Amino acid sequence: MEPLFPATPPTSWNTSWAATSRGGGGGGGGENGTLAEPVPSPGARAVAVPVLYLLVCALGLGGNALVIYVVLRHAKMKTVTNIYILNLAVADVLLMLGLPFVATQNALSYWPFGPVLCRLVMTLDGINQFTSIFCLTVMSVDRYLAVVHPLRSARWRRPRVARLASAAVWAFSLVMSLPLVVFADVQEGWNTCNLSWPEPVGLWGAVFIIYTSVLGFFGPLLVICLCYLLIVVKLKASGVRVGSTRRRSERKVTRMVVVVVLVFVGCWLPFFIANLVNLAFVLPEEPASAGAYFFVVVLSYANSCANPLLYGFLSDNFRQSFRKVLCLRKGSGVEDANATKPRAGQSGRPPEAPVALRSHEANGLMQTSRL
Repeated sequence: MEPLFPATPPTSWNTSWAATSRGGGGGGGGENGTLAEPVPSPGARAVAVPVLYLLVCALGLGGNALVIYVVLRHAKMKTVTNIYILNLAVADVLLMLGLPFVATQNALSYWPFGPVLCRLVMTLDGINQFTSIFCLTVMSVDRYLAVVHPLRSARWRRPRVARLASAAVWAFSLVMSLPLVVFADVQEGWNTCNLSWPEPVGLWGAVFIIYTSVLGFFGPLLVICLCYLLIVVKLKASGVRVGSTRRRSERKVTRMVVVVVLVFVGCWLPFFIANLVNLAFVLPEEPASAGAYFFVVVLSYANSCANPLLYGFLSDNFRQSFRKVLCLRKGSGVEDANATKPRAGQSGRPPEAPVALRSHEANGLMQTSRL
């Protein structure tokens, strides 16, 4: 989500900063959007930020649409890990569909699309954030089961269970995003799409930042770290005895998931740190500060573009399927290591399955969910 809500947005900054809550909102935190007339945004920023948003939108839509097509089109790609990747890609596509609206608000310094689209765009932004981190958490738990308890977990690591888990993730993400459904609106005075909190505005804003930071990032991240810590302990204990093709393939899938998680954390951690710091300190009213915050917000959006690239580089299955779809080379997707058990008589190294992150964040300047 975008900046969730700084306590009181500086009137000298572009209103779109305060209204960018990673989805379109920002608004006056301390005064709930009733500040004096906003100062027009500098020409360079009014052009550069929307252009960056539209570039991210084009890359994210193209890459994630390709991932969705590949997983749905090729039967051999419908593995446990790829089902989670599919859900990450769907969440990213929904987010990308809202970016043109956010770019327009940044260019015009006001929201011209009305309250219904404001609420829809901000809600999709929140759902994207929560779905991404929850999917990554479920994928990390799946990797833990595959590596540490490969036999006992076989009955649970099936596509049907993965689909049920994905449905639960979407439902939980929607519940977590209910504050956005209720409070997102076009703010009077600022005329920007943001979260309009009831009184006391500062308290509601601070609680929401902490709520999204703990439940939508740092809490799931703790579970993810614990899963990979236990995986490392298991691998160190097994030492070099892990020599089967199956085990090596599982390691490759796990390595890919780890990279996806690290990229997600790298794209999102600055956003959450900026919002939490904004709770304790008043940010200077300078163009440099505004520019730095815009960079943090754009970086969180850019995570939606990174996943398809990671799949292509780290997974033989996705790489071959991408090449086939793009007519770069003949061949078909390979079955990844998420199958419950290898086929009899199969020789050579079995293909691996990629895993996605995603990933993928307001009343006032900064917000916690990219809303």
